[in-house]
Amino acid sequence: MSTEEIITTKAVAKLLNEKKAQLSKRISAIEADFHKGRSQDFSEQATETENDDVLDEIHHEAKAELKLINDTLSRIEQGLYGQCSQCEEAINPDRLNAIPYTTTCIHCAV
Repeated sequence: MSTEEIITTKAVAKLLNEKKAQLSKRISAIEADFHKGRSQDFSEQATETENDDVLDEIHHEAKAELKLINDTLSRIEQGLYGQCSQCEEAINPDRLNAIPYTTTCIHCAV
């Protein structure tokens, strides 16, 4: 691995660890909100239910993204970052910049 690749990989790992911290905080806040009690007011309960549906989707998306980030950090540790998990060719750096946790090249993603 060249010095440029190491710097780039370290930068990506730093970025992903920051994103991981943000997502973990968001997930914790959503889970805390889910554990709060319901209002006694029926109309408030209807609004809370709608909010819970939205929060549930955000929670699901955050957990899915967190898994992708953890998988990518693991690939970085294994020295596999930037290598397509399907064909084992190098993933285009532009693709990695756009989607840092992608595991496939554009050809295998299609």
